[in-house]
Amino acid sequence: RVGSKLPHASLFTIITCLQAFRPRRTNVMSFFRPLSIGVAACVAASVISSGSARVEDPLLTADDECQAAGSDTEREQCAVSALQRRGLKVHAEAEAARSNVTEGEVCATLDDLRNSNCKSVVNWVAFGGGKNDPQANKWFKDMVTITGVDYHQAGREDFQRLYYCAPPGGKACATPPCTCSKPPCDVCLAGQKPASSRKICTDNPDSAIACKPPINPMAYKGMEWPTIIIEGTKEQHIFAIGDWGGMDGSLNPIEGRPHIIAYNWGARAGPSVFPRTRWDMHHKVELCSHKQFIECFNSHGDSSECPDSCGYVAGVDDQPQQLVASAMAERAALMDPGLILNVGDNFYWGGIEKTCGTPMGEISFTAHHQFDQIYEQVYKGPGLDGKPWFSVLGNHDWGGRQFNNGWDQQIAYTWVSDRWVMPAPYYMARVEYVDQGFSVDLFMADTNFNDAKESSEDSEHNICGSAHNPPGATCGVIGGPMSIETCVAYFQQLWSEQKVWLQKKLSESKATWQILVTHFPCGEDGENQAFYRKLHQQYGLDLLVTGHRHDQELWTPSMTYKNFMGGLTCFVTGGGGGITSEATPNPEDKKDWYGEGEYGFYDLTITKASIKIESINYDGKVLLDTIVYPK
Repeated sequence: RVGSKLPHASLFTIITCLQAFRPRRTNVMSFFRPLSIGVAACVAASVISSGSARVEDPLLTADDECQAAGSDTEREQCAVSALQRRGLKVHAEAEAARSNVTEGEVCATLDDLRNSNCKSVVNWVAFGGGKNDPQANKWFKDMVTITGVDYHQAGREDFQRLYYCAPPGGKACATPPCTCSKPPCDVCLAGQKPASSRKICTDNPDSAIACKPPINPMAYKGMEWPTIIIEGTKEQHIFAIGDWGGMDGSLNPIEGRPHIIAYNWGARAGPSVFPRTRWDMHHKVELCSHKQFIECFNSHGDSSECPDSCGYVAGVDDQPQQLVASAMAERAALMDPGLILNVGDNFYWGGIEKTCGTPMGEISFTAHHQFDQIYEQVYKGPGLDGKPWFSVLGNHDWGGRQFNNGWDQQIAYTWVSDRWVMPAPYYMARVEYVDQGFSVDLFMADTNFNDAKESSEDSEHNICGSAHNPPGATCGVIGGPMSIETCVAYFQQLWSEQKVWLQKKLSESKATWQILVTHFPCGEDGENQAFYRKLHQQYGLDLLVTGHRHDQELWTPSMTYKNFMGGLTCFVTGGGGGITSEATPNPEDKKDWYGEGEYGFYDLTITKASIKIESINYDGKVLLDTIVYPK
């Protein structure tokens, strides 16, 4: 009945699309109800391709299983679950855990049985009019980046390459083509830079940690980044930010993963904030459920299903990353910071949306797209361009509720960027202000042991949980966790070795200032703040910079009701805007605020004698400040 009202071209689209849902396949992805959902998805694709879908219609993206679900409630519930679900099984022919830029991937023609999932759609695109469709420019927006050729001139093999690397609509090819217009055909970035353009690599190409990707992401653990030299006598600044990386709703996912979309306007370029629940200050009373918050986003706050208790502020909650980035850019143009400290949770929900294991000398198209949309195109301009971002991994960068997402690609990005610095999960760096006679030692640490729990525990906040890690999950071959069973011990060991490393390096430090940067909030050291107290009192740690909690909290030594670190100053800068804040950002309703703000970043004015710490709100206003003196 639906088909009878569609044009012939749309009927052809539906028939072609439905070939992927034929009942003879018994190993369809676990999140599909094979035929009924297939019909809904294909009809939706046809409606969208004919240009008749309304802007507000939830059927925003062809072949998204959640957007094809039946009722509004079913769609919403599916989206919430699917967005956070990782490690999904796909067709056996598609080999779920493959990398999308794997060296030596076996090529095959489109007619190979392994490519039956994508064959019909690739043929339609290449020969059946697909590349002349009115929506083709949107569907094939990544064509030049991936294949090196425009979709108008592309051949069938070029489209096979596209559907292998970043399949529009989700019908992925299992193998790259053996021939294509711009080989090598198994690489998903036709114009990928061979190495970063850091000045040090020109001056000293043998500087291994900065210029040569390691054999695996753990090879440079504990090593020191080449010294950063900052010249001049002007006032010196360091910015700090965390939990900033929103969802990339314009990414065409691989490995059978769902689109990173949580609400009906999330399929767009640039970052979209992830909506989390909101609770009271003591986390005893849920003020706003995830379902209610999504309704706030769907309606921009104009719905009876979005209660006042959600504290949703239109214009703020729906674009916090952009607001914080704008305030940061405006202040950077004035203050010209020498570097940025990044405390992690760089990409919500689950970091880089692919399985770990891409060779360290390569960047997958997935990582390229997420970095471009969420980082490169957001944090730029005078005062930010070319400045080093010293970065660590947050729990969501490891995968959120699993450990085998593309965390290694965040480390690998170090060697294709002129500013992103993350050579290992933990490392150090020296900054010398040569004309002002002082220096800083930065200690970048991984504290994600805090979210590594026994597999049966706390499934929604557990990197090592069995509920969302796929069976057989492993990153062991690259030095990551070997299995779900050994995951907790892995992260405990990672923290144990860092504790030894921190005490050794702090005791050896001759710098004026010692600053520790990590993801988990002030005091969460596994010892009720005793370890951080020891680092301050015995080893001279001057400042602790953290995130994870989604707000802005400046902890001064006088706050002894919560700060037990023996005089150590700390701040939480988890309000970068990649995820909604802990409490409402409404300044007239602060009863559930942990700190001085909900969205923002910090500006450190540093001299030989002191560090002035200023908490900067998303609107650029200074909320709170304090001064730290060397220990």
